[in-house]
Amino acid sequence: MTETNKTPNILISACLLGNPVRYDGTDLFIDHPLIKKWLDQDRLIAVCPEVEGGMPVPRAPAEIINGDGKTVLGGKSRVMDSAGEDVTTPFIKGALKTLKMALDNDCVAAILTEHSPSCGSNRVYDGTFTKTKRDGVGVTTSMLEQNHIPVFNQEQLEDLQEYLENEAYQD
Repeated sequence: MTETNKTPNILISACLLGNPVRYDGTDLFIDHPLIKKWLDQDRLIAVCPEVEGGMPVPRAPAEIINGDGKTVLGGKSRVMDSAGEDVTTPFIKGALKTLKMALDNDCVAAILTEHSPSCGSNRVYDGTFTKTKRDGVGVTTSMLEQNHIPVFNQEQLEDLQEYLENEAYQD
């Protein structure tokens, strides 16, 4: 980075930028000054891991059964949709493609959607399809964190800004 003096890129869930890619075909657009700043600096790399994994929009909601993204990647739990279909494979495929995208675009961090079975960074739905949440991370978050790319959620933008400043990534 120092050779080119270029500010690093940040991976971001496409739904947070207003792309209607969530399971129900909606978005979770966030209007925040830091997002605007990073967009203006052309630093945000948008991705939807579930779409990258080949899943359609809309799609049945999915939750991790008996675990979180770490246990899915460890082969100890599965991602199932509300119709009972095992969608673990597209979730892992999407996580791998998202990791490749982050590495190819020199992303130093990610902003991913909290509670998602792909993107949750602190809490995910518990696998009962009752809107109950538990501590844990999504499949993509786990993949990124295993590869030393920290993940922040949409409520942690100031924390990300502080991280970037402390890591001397700021312009």
